[in-house]
Amino acid sequence: QVQLVESGGGLVQAGDSLRLSCAASGRTFSVQTMGWFRQAPGKQREFVGAITRSGGRTLYEDSVKGRFTISRDNAKNMVYLQMNGLKPEDTAVYYCAARQSNIISTMVSGYDYWGQGTQVTVSS
Repeated sequence: QVQLVESGGGLVQAGDSLRLSCAASGRTFSVQTMGWFRQAPGKQREFVGAITRSGGRTLYEDSVKGRFTISRDNAKNMVYLQMNGLKPEDTAVYYCAARQSNIISTMVSGYDYWGQGTQVTVSS
């Protein structure tokens, strides 16, 4: 099993930046790909971005490209989501997810482990 704990959410104004962190523990050696998803009220959980274990490959959802950056520190079992230029439509609960495959998936069903989520609220 792998446990994931997100942190770093909060209330910010449009244009501000936030960095979310995800701490992984347990059988982390089994995890190859780490992803971030988000879920706004009344909407389905959606893919934000993901990164492979080596960090050599990343993939982002179109609306966050150029604004969000995912990075990871395998020695610390940490994954980060740097969010710049935040917009009110970025308001959601953000989830960290882990996948045993090294092929990036954009689907919720493609991930094996999930964190509890952290709230990000962007005011206009």
